[in-house]
Formats: sequence, C-alpha cells, structure tokens
Amino acid sequence: MKIKEVLNYLESKCPLAYQESYDNCGLIAGDAEQAIAGALLCLDSTEDVVKEAIKLKCNLIIAHHPILFSPVKKLTGKTYAERVIIAAIKHNICIYAMHTNLDSIYNGVNHKIAKKIGLENLSILSPKSGLLKKLVTFAPVANAEKVRTALFEAGAGSISNYEECSFNTTGTGTFKAGKGANPYVGAKGKRHNEPEERIETIFTADKEQVLINALLNAHPYEEVAYDIYSLTNAHKQIGSGMVGDLKKSMKEKDFLAHLKKTMKAECIRYSPLLGKTIKRVAVCGGSGSFLLPDAIRAKADILVTADFKYHQFFDADNKIVIADIGHYESEQFTPEIIYSLLKEKFNTFALQFSKTKTNPVNYY
Repeated sequence: MKIKEVLNYLESKCPLAYQESYDNCGLIAGDAEQAIAGALLCLDSTEDVVKEAIKLKCNLIIAHHPILFSPVKKLTGKTYAERVIIAAIKHNICIYAMHTNLDSIYNGVNHKIAKKIGLENLSILSPKSGLLKKLVTFAPVANAEKVRTALFEAGAGSISNYEECSFNTTGTGTFKAGKGANPYVGAKGKRHNEPEERIETIFTADKEQVLINALLNAHPYEEVAYDIYSLTNAHKQIGSGMVGDLKKSMKEKDFLAHLKKTMKAECIRYSPLLGKTIKRVAVCGGSGSFLLPDAIRAKADILVTADFKYHQFFDADNKIVIADIGHYESEQFTPEIIYSLLKEKFNTFALQFSKTKTNPVNYY
C-alpha cells in the first residue's frame, strides 16, 4: 500500500478545503508514492520526533501542527524547521499535517476536548459559511431515481444528521438534436418534449468534481444540463469551537479543578470568577480567543481554550469566565483522533503514538 492511499483517505475525512487561509495542511515533505512501512502520530514534527520515526522504522509522520507555515527559500539547516525537513527527506520520511481541517470537522479536536471534559448536547460554536454548494440537474422521469442515487452515493444530500436530501419537481424539457448528435430520445432536426425531473441537492465544495463525474456517468443524455450555485449558508457540522452542557452544574472552582485534572494541565490562567455555577461550556483547541464573542452569544458560562493575551482577559467583561489551559494541553489528545480515523480503514501497517513530549512551554 502506498502512502498516498492513506493520505487520500484522511483527506476524504478531513478535506484540505476546510483549513483556514493561513494554514498549511497536507503533505509537507516526502514522496507519497512509496509503500508505507509505519506511521508515527504526534502533535508536532520536531527533530526528536523524526529521530523517533527513524528508530521505529516509520516512513510517515502525521502531525497536528504543520512544520512549515510560510514558504521556504533556502534549506540550509539553520532553523529547526529546516533541519526537520532535511532529516525527513534524507530518511525517506513523509511529513503530513492535519491542523485546522481537523479542528473544523464535527468529530475533530474540539469534540475530543468536549468529551474529555464530559459535555453533552454538542454543537459547533462558530459554523463555517461558504463551504456549501447546490447542484441542480434535469433527468428523464424514468432515469431520475438512478441519477439521484448516484449523486447521493457520491456524497451529495447530507444536511446535519440527515442524508439523501433533495428536492424534486416534474416538468417538461425541450431540445432539438442537430447534425452529429446522438440523442437518447427524440429525432434529429425535430424539437422534442420530454417529461423530466428537476433534481436539487446540496453538497460541500470539495466534492464538486466527484459529483459531476457521478452525474455524467449516471445520466442517459450525451449532453447533461446542470447548474451549480455557491451558497452562503453556514455548515452546522463544520466550523470552529464547540459548545455543550455538563450533565450537572458545578461550582466555578470545582469545574476548574475538574478541567485541570481531565486535560492534564499544569496550571490554568483564568479571568475573574463570577460567583455562578458552570453548566454550559464552550471549548476551542489551540488559540481560541477569537471565539469569545461566539461563546458569549451561545450563553456559555466558561470558554476553555488557550493563548489569551493579558488585555484579552478584560474582554470577558463579567459575562463569561475564560479558562486558558495552554496550547499543548488543549490539543494533546489530537493523535488519538487520527488513530481512530486510520483504524476505521487500515490494519495492514503499524500505527505508533509518539512518546516525545513536544510542548515548548515549561512551568516552574
């Protein structure tokens, strides 16, 4: 099995189209055409992680954070990132990153945090917009069900917890086949009226070409009429952060103690407590200060995330408690998600969790 087969599967679950504009998800270095020997799962692909991969004979490192965020003009080994890339290439190791695309999916990083804390009734805190499109096509009534089924099997028609969603109306299509045409129905040179169904269905933009191919293969006409519309609707299953409820309300300090224990945090930086109980909790792995307004709108009692700056703590404004547990601490369980994704599909190569602690922040 080639490495690219593994990466293609991961991208079917966490499309690169879901990453943020500043990010650099996907294959960072290496030849994905080589056969896979083993995969090492980690948060950061540091020099020590590459050494670990060499020792374990893993030729694929799957990290959460990209080792490169910006273009590299020289590879001289002067920086740790350059040394990582050089070492990986020397030993035929591929480095792959699943970052904000893994953050964005429903069962991604934020879902993992929410489950670790013990939240239920989960929903995306800030759903993404601009990811959805609508396909409209027209098929002869007798062939409409075959076309619909092909579109559904290709990934169209999913809305939250519902699948195979479409809207269908019956009308009359007209066409006149010209010279060189090979019409499925009707005669050349004569206008033909055909009872047709208008099929409308929704899909995520990353599936567009797959859907078009499925449509063309299933449709009986040699010239298939279809329209694709970009939608501004928010996708409720894809986005930033997550919000949910504790089974039972907790006092603020009791919740902070619970949070410190479950998330294995050495310390928690938090804004002034409000003397209220904690029931509704918003979470975001990594740097989540941008979600504070969303957490307040969602009526969360506390926002659990990382990387708040001094002045940003004032923005809690007695409306919410901010709990900063640390960047590494908020994302440390991410390799478990990647492991679960791979185990759904593959069992023919070794999967290893990195034992290298990559947290660059220390506490005294």
